[in-house]
Amino acid sequence: MQNDFFSAEEFTDRQGNGLQTAIRHAYENSPFYRRVFDRENLKPGDIKGPAGFAKVPFTTKNDLREAYPYGMAAVPLDKILRIHASSGTTGKPIVVGYTRADLDCWASCVARICEMAGVTEKDIAQVSFGYGLFTGGFGLHYGLEKLGATVVPFSSGNTERQLALMKDFGTNVLVSTPSFAIYMAEMARELGYEPRSFGLKIGLFGGEPCSGAMREDIEKQWGLRATVNYGLTEVVGPGISGECSHTAGMHILEDIYYPEIIDPVTGKVLPDGMAGELVLTPMFKEGFPVLRYRTGDITRLIPEPCSCGRTTRRMDYITGRSDDMVIIKGVNIFPSQIEEVLAGFREVSPHYRLVLKKEKGFIRDLEVQVELTPEGFSDSYRELEALEGRIRQRLRSTLSLGPRLKLLEPRSLERTTGKAKRIEIREED
Repeated sequence: MQNDFFSAEEFTDRQGNGLQTAIRHAYENSPFYRRVFDRENLKPGDIKGPAGFAKVPFTTKNDLREAYPYGMAAVPLDKILRIHASSGTTGKPIVVGYTRADLDCWASCVARICEMAGVTEKDIAQVSFGYGLFTGGFGLHYGLEKLGATVVPFSSGNTERQLALMKDFGTNVLVSTPSFAIYMAEMARELGYEPRSFGLKIGLFGGEPCSGAMREDIEKQWGLRATVNYGLTEVVGPGISGECSHTAGMHILEDIYYPEIIDPVTGKVLPDGMAGELVLTPMFKEGFPVLRYRTGDITRLIPEPCSCGRTTRRMDYITGRSDDMVIIKGVNIFPSQIEEVLAGFREVSPHYRLVLKKEKGFIRDLEVQVELTPEGFSDSYRELEALEGRIRQRLRSTLSLGPRLKLLEPRSLERTTGKAKRIEIREED
């Protein structure tokens, strides 16, 4: 695999050449970017290295939606070997297309992420991401194959059969969302299995945020080492960054993806160490290039070197999304803040739901619905009332407001084989 130990000079050369190649290719071959550059009276030669890259306008999710289906293409469609797309649940789906070179580079990136997490060619990996238009399943599949690991392409769902085959095939690497890994452990116990008896060694988790509490829960239940990785369909899919064995942030493959952190309000580029919105530019994409894509994910770049010796910078774990931020009575709230509060109570499970009530376009009320664990459930009203009071107090202290709280019986919230649905919006007249 490509190593992740570069000198500062190598990074400067790779990123400078990579950005120039990406800009020139987009300008010369993408009608979308030609219009963007012409509107700004920009030419590729006007952008001198990473320092001048801020002249390039951002690309947003709306830009990609409006380009549906092939408006972002920079090669003839007969050069596109595969198409993926987002779910399109909040509008037109975002479509991405890959040339043969794109697919080869993508697989190599995912292989590097998997190797960084500790996977080897001797391992058997079960992919429990959905296959199809979603990039997660195919992305991890081909990356693991590129690494030389044995792949069980199960996809999502049919949890009982998943568990049976994990035992039969000797699976020791699990690829899934964190919430599905927790659900599989619950199902294993219902079927009479002890999750630790499966012999899983490594978990490759992505597709949704994974809090510290979720990671600890997964590791405790399965006896594996949980690692998280990051990617998104709009840029390429999985394989943008991932954890090494030190699990102290996710190393970005900076020779392939150019990262920036910006102030989500002003768009100003922020220095390393400051939290803001992640902006990414893949420097290799032929089929559907994208420049300065605003991911909406809130994180920071960690300037300190990692103990593993890799020289690629790390991005911190996602703390929220700029478009997920909820404003209630003038207070900015991220769902991740609520999750961290709930994680401090052993009486509640990792499963929760946030019910937002909107009136005339404004959020007027927030209700936090959280499941009790079997151990935390009690017939004593006084005990439940005391627990509710402690959680309310911690939420008020953290959020600077007191949301309504509803304690639910164990296993009363819907489980999912994909991304957990945490937020429900109810419109009121």
